[in-house]
Amino acid sequence: MPETADRQEITADKRDVAADGSIGMPSASDLERLRSKGRLRYFLALFGAAFVAAVAYVDPGNFATNVAAGAEYGYMLLWTVLAANLMAMLIQFLSAKMGIATGRNLPQLCREHFPRRVTWGLWVQAEIIAMATDLAEIVGAAIALNLLFGTPLFVGGLIGSAIAFVLLALRNRGYRRFETAIIGLLGIILAGFLYESFKIGPDASGVLNGFVPELQGTDSLLLAVGIIGATVMPHVIYLHSALTQDRIQPRDDRERHSLIDFQKFDVGLAMGIAGFINMSMLAIAAAVLGGTGIDSIEGAFDGLKDLVSPAAGIAFGLALLASGIAASSVGTFAGQVVMQGFINRMIPLFLRRAITMAPALIILAIGLDPTRSLVISQVILSFGIPFALVPLIVLTSRRDVMGEGFENHRLTTIVASIFAAIIIALNLFLLFQTFTGN
Repeated sequence: MPETADRQEITADKRDVAADGSIGMPSASDLERLRSKGRLRYFLALFGAAFVAAVAYVDPGNFATNVAAGAEYGYMLLWTVLAANLMAMLIQFLSAKMGIATGRNLPQLCREHFPRRVTWGLWVQAEIIAMATDLAEIVGAAIALNLLFGTPLFVGGLIGSAIAFVLLALRNRGYRRFETAIIGLLGIILAGFLYESFKIGPDASGVLNGFVPELQGTDSLLLAVGIIGATVMPHVIYLHSALTQDRIQPRDDRERHSLIDFQKFDVGLAMGIAGFINMSMLAIAAAVLGGTGIDSIEGAFDGLKDLVSPAAGIAFGLALLASGIAASSVGTFAGQVVMQGFINRMIPLFLRRAITMAPALIILAIGLDPTRSLVISQVILSFGIPFALVPLIVLTSRRDVMGEGFENHRLTTIVASIFAAIIIALNLFLLFQTFTGN
């Protein structure tokens, strides 16, 4: 990963060199240098990694599952969105902490501490997950371009992929440029749903009742699992640790703790925004499409445009487009981290992009239902969560991996393990229901 100007600035001249060439006392650390530049500069240098991860939590798959859930079941599954978002906060914090405490990312630590056969198995499933991720992002961007401009779906998929590739090129010029672009796109998504929420004003009592846990049959369970799969994203569990591992080099454990403490704020704010967006999606779909029998993204766009206002439809479409483009670039970046970490190999970004986008373009080319494809992709992602989450919990609980004082507290491990168990149980039950027809 190339150094940025910010990085070069804070890493230069770490030691004072005397006239005779001897090395003197250590100069200020990276963190101290940032603090000396003022609170704003310090904040901006540490801020942002969680927002890159958060984009994956509001991708087109979320649009599909949340719209379907709201249209079919009203506000009933809001509790699932809230639960998934709380899970996401803890999971992403553990990933961010891992990168800071160890200077390594999750795939790298898996390669170092797990048997070779296990590591390769984790890599294979992670690549399958990457394809399911890209399917959701590309299809979502294609749908958005079709709704906004009438672009054919296949052509829209190609355009969305090309734009996402341009964003990835920013990553090669430094993480700050890439982060800024991603945060900007997240801002567009947030603005769109703030506008929709104020314009529509979902039923307050319905929203409150939606936070009481309830399911109605296998179909609602499928959507609940899809919501979890769309919210807790396996690839950003891997990615977040890479975003923090060498962002700022701590000089000692005290500075590591400071960086980790800041991540609590970064993750809480980013995931909180993502949670609001997701709950807004579902509530808006419940308010506009509930009882209509329309549960597709296209139906949501038309419903907002016809029943609310043309501007509401455009805001929804622009949010979807921003979501697809941003999440697609983040997903491809995560794929690089996964391959390099698990098997110590890299392939050109263009080749990776071509491989992962192929299933999505095939689906668009043969005319399969894009919204249904999005929902199914999120279910696939849900099955990939344990393969990222279990290693994360295991490794962050080990003192010999994390370092003394950085391993998980026992309560943290228990709560995270409960989350993992719930996700695994939901997936197993879904498999049973699907194959038995019960």
